[in-house]
Amino acid sequence: MKSSETQLQNSTDGGPAEVHQTVETGAEALTTSQGVTISDNQNSLTAGVRGPTLLEDFVLRDKIFHFDHERIPERVVHARGFGAHGTFECTRDLSDITRAAPFQEVGKLTETFVRFSTVAGNKGSFDLARDVRGFAVKFYTDEGNWDLVGNNIPVFFIQDAMKFPDLVHAVKDEPDRGFPQAQSAHDNFWDYISLTPESMHMVMWQMSDRTIPRSFRTMEGFGVHTFRLINAEGASTFVKFHWKPRQGLQSVLWDEAVKINGADPDHHRRDLWEALTTGDHPQWDLCLQMFDQDFADSFDFDILDPTKIIPEELIPPEPVGTLTLDRAVDNFFEFTEQVAFCTQHVIPGIDFTEDPLLQGRNFSYLDTQLKRLGSPNFSQLEVNRPRGCPMHNFQQDGQMRKGNRRGRVNYEPNGFEEGPREDPLKGYVSYAAPVEGAKVRIRAESFADHYSQARQFYISQTAVEQEHIRSALAFELGRCEQARVRRAIVGHLRNIDEDLAQGLADGLGMPELPPPATAARPTRQDLPASDALSILKNGPETFAGRVLGVLIADGFDGTLLDRLTGAVTEAGGKVKLIAPRIYGARDDRGDLCEAQFSVAGGPSVLFDAVAVLIGPEGEAALAAMPQAQTFLRDAFAHGKFIGHAMAEKLFEAAGLQGKADDGCFDLGLVDDGETVDAFVSRCARLRHWSRDGLAKAAP
Repeated sequence: MKSSETQLQNSTDGGPAEVHQTVETGAEALTTSQGVTISDNQNSLTAGVRGPTLLEDFVLRDKIFHFDHERIPERVVHARGFGAHGTFECTRDLSDITRAAPFQEVGKLTETFVRFSTVAGNKGSFDLARDVRGFAVKFYTDEGNWDLVGNNIPVFFIQDAMKFPDLVHAVKDEPDRGFPQAQSAHDNFWDYISLTPESMHMVMWQMSDRTIPRSFRTMEGFGVHTFRLINAEGASTFVKFHWKPRQGLQSVLWDEAVKINGADPDHHRRDLWEALTTGDHPQWDLCLQMFDQDFADSFDFDILDPTKIIPEELIPPEPVGTLTLDRAVDNFFEFTEQVAFCTQHVIPGIDFTEDPLLQGRNFSYLDTQLKRLGSPNFSQLEVNRPRGCPMHNFQQDGQMRKGNRRGRVNYEPNGFEEGPREDPLKGYVSYAAPVEGAKVRIRAESFADHYSQARQFYISQTAVEQEHIRSALAFELGRCEQARVRRAIVGHLRNIDEDLAQGLADGLGMPELPPPATAARPTRQDLPASDALSILKNGPETFAGRVLGVLIADGFDGTLLDRLTGAVTEAGGKVKLIAPRIYGARDDRGDLCEAQFSVAGGPSVLFDAVAVLIGPEGEAALAAMPQAQTFLRDAFAHGKFIGHAMAEKLFEAAGLQGKADDGCFDLGLVDDGETVDAFVSRCARLRHWSRDGLAKAAP
């Protein structure tokens, strides 16, 4: 006998805070590992409703401590990653706002290491999983290491770190069967989400194309939390961190992601490796949303809530520096696997807020690195060692220790006048934020609106992107066995957008719409759409950094290939050749052009646009190849721009005869290169969205 209920507990100011719990007659009591019954498994113990998390919270520590040590040596989350060396250049002097070393003068360079990752999959999973991507940056500043540990999405699933172990347990492989992994399309995850309405904003991002990016190079990055910037006088400015890719935003279609994972499960890794090793160095502008306490007090939502954004229309992100990734690692394990990021690694001028998720991360990360790397001395590994500043302390011994201090003194203070001393003037000083309030386990009333920004995100998408969100939800929920889970999610979606909920219900074949989920706060209808939230409205402006796949067969026009290669190269892109055999094909001049892929190993999903150049010798044989037919058929179905010459038989064999549209260019029509230039110019766009069957409407 079970009953589910939503309780509203009174906060200290008399307002309600939402707490979901399931009461089961005769159920076992939830306890700590020491057998102490837990009264609240949803909220950390804080000093006041919006105050900092207290170190004495043994329930939180017991839960996260066990979670952090579940696996060794693979990371529990973010196991599959890829790293690169880089440099950050300051482009705006912020010395009046913060003491932080990287921002003290225009032109100042700071060495960095960046690790991109997926969250849910293990080390052996594939790159194009529908998943959040980690975007972690280690700054080796001259005042110590600063780790900005974020994601490619600006919000998160939960508001309190107390819930993190449960979230990850829910999304990871189910413990009785060991699958599925690297995906959220299963009952455990969506069951958890159905009981955690604070996750619905993140779910909109997760089901959008943000979680199937074309490349690490075409992702935004976010610090997620609100931090503080502190200047030399001790004044505080709130800040949110954004990484804006100069390459523009770009994603793939779900059908492409599935096929890329089959053809090249290391697609993102390979893409970044090739960019780094060929001199095509990706760049991101670090942009800051800075605001004061007056804005924080007047903002519609709580700035400490990690499930909320501050729309860029309200506070435009200001560029302050540029990150350039310019060097691949020379040993994957030494750098990418051993790099240790910790949110608590900050430098003078950067400070925390009372965001309860950030406070829990500050505890969790250091504990995790100790277990994963096996020693408190992980900071002495090359990738983690501070670069631009000396390290002087009395720490000693332990595994991996080197460089212990010489002599008899290993403590401070000491009367021998030996060793380092504290420096009140240059040392790190925490912002003196006032703290007061009763010790409570309760969520602040200002955190209770779970649907308004989720709606804002959805209405900010183009019609194409909205259709992708609906399709993603239909796929994910279609993999769930429990009808109650599907109904519960549709009930939450009714609080976001009725058309989305109805479209999903229709796609699932649901006989009737369930009632809307009970909401602690009604969904606001007045929040305006934000263009900054759409990928298609922030795509690349040129073909730079992208790849044209050219399928060739014997007798093709070599001069045309030269002209096409020149135009693509001038636009900043690359050309890769695909042929019936890996050794390539001969052009009409008799020259052998070596291919990078055979047609069986180089499907069109690997490229941003395609061209098919065929000669009379190879025309019939290529048209008869099923792989070549699929190459062209997929390129057309995925909305890619297609250039072609003497490809009529292949179009016919692929079932596309008479279907060529204005996204298809006959490159053999003129000899002056006019059509080639027009084709490459159109390839700067992401896709030919108006192609029949691709989407319901063009952006």
